[in-house]
Amino acid sequence: MGRQMFYGLSALVLALILLVGGWAAYRLKAEPPLPPLTVVVPNTPVLDAPESGMRVFHLGHSLVNRDMPAMLAQLAHAAGLPEHDYNLQLGWGATLRAHYEPEVEVPGFASENDTPRFRSVHEAVASGEYDAVVLTEMVELRDAIRWHDGPVYLQRWVQAIRAVRPDTRVFLYESWHARQDTESWLARLDNDPAELWQGRLLAQIWGDRRAGSVHVIPAGRVLAAFTRALADVGGLPGMADETALFARLPDGSLDEVHMNDMGNYLVALTHFAVLYQRPPLGLPHALTRADGTPADPPAPDVAELMQRIVWDTVSQLPVTGLPQEATP
Repeated sequence: MGRQMFYGLSALVLALILLVGGWAAYRLKAEPPLPPLTVVVPNTPVLDAPESGMRVFHLGHSLVNRDMPAMLAQLAHAAGLPEHDYNLQLGWGATLRAHYEPEVEVPGFASENDTPRFRSVHEAVASGEYDAVVLTEMVELRDAIRWHDGPVYLQRWVQAIRAVRPDTRVFLYESWHARQDTESWLARLDNDPAELWQGRLLAQIWGDRRAGSVHVIPAGRVLAAFTRALADVGGLPGMADETALFARLPDGSLDEVHMNDMGNYLVALTHFAVLYQRPPLGLPHALTRADGTPADPPAPDVAELMQRIVWDTVSQLPVTGLPQEATP
């Protein structure tokens, strides 16, 4: 009886090993590899600074959100660009594919777009009314590339935009991945632009010179630079470290990916500097959210550091369209 039990248990263990091993092999086989890393000369010629406010369309997800574009509009108006206006289409973790294909569901579509600023992206593109379109892809970006044809749909969106209005400025909003700890998060912010955003997502459209240029709004790299600058000065009032940029969940714990008002302000500054090709130095930091309620402002010293870091970062990256000799 003991021997029978032994053999029975052995057979069960062997079956479990085979089952687990088979499942692992299936997962390895089923998960497509990332496409090869491609080194392409960025198609990002120097842009002229717009002489007046632009009409901008934002397409994306919760890392765009409603408040950041509203803050961008306020910054533009404060900079003497009252014509700046915008519309948007959002979703929860929405891919460029989901926004493009009518039969693919955009998660959270109804709730995220319950705003007067919503406009159907297909209607917006067909109208040719927008001076600039800002696109972004879902994160995890590796999954967007593996499973949702991110490079293909970025190219399709750019082609659709330029087919209607060739002079529209198209930007890719380079965002960030979930923050688990400062060290690994910074490493991804440093490495993902070359490895993922440019080397895989943008490489295909940059290789299609007929589609025209696509510039980058490097919010991820700005976040990395601001995090390090903040650490260098030992923190500032109300901003001990980069975690003060992130929202809080209902239980009070840190939301590892979504920004609070101060984080949205930093991202809006980055959009302003790239879209308008001018420094955000001296712009107001007490703004309102999209619903008109007062946003939580960064302290003056924090706002000043944010504005300086944004300009120092974007003016040193040719992919933004800024001339490399750009100065305040």
